[in-house]
Amino acid sequence: MGCEEKYIPCGLVDEDSGQLHICFGSSYKTTDFIVDTLEDWWNGLSSAQQKKTKRLQLKVDNGPESSGIRTQFLKRMVQFSDQIGKPIQLLYYPPYHSKYNPIERCWGILERHWNGTQLKDVDTML
Repeated sequence: MGCEEKYIPCGLVDEDSGQLHICFGSSYKTTDFIVDTLEDWWNGLSSAQQKKTKRLQLKVDNGPESSGIRTQFLKRMVQFSDQIGKPIQLLYYPPYHSKYNPIERCWGILERHWNGTQLKDVDTML
């Protein structure tokens, strides 16, 4: 499509506040990319928000990079949980039910925002 750079989005929706957090990576979506996005989101919260949070509840699909049998994903999640001092609960959607995940609705909104624009460079995409 004429793009020299390739960026993959990874998004998080805070259902309590309605805030969307998107990170773009230049490689494939991997376990590390997902947890790095989660860390980036957490570090963007104020200390009051972090302190107020009792636990994190993550709704994830059963994709190959976030599967509950994926040892690298679980290892990174445990490290992140230890780092922030909060328990993390992983809620998995059954196969083919990701349409119920709130983040999926955000992708449609983002596509409408781009309105068919050719994403030829990083500035246009962002």
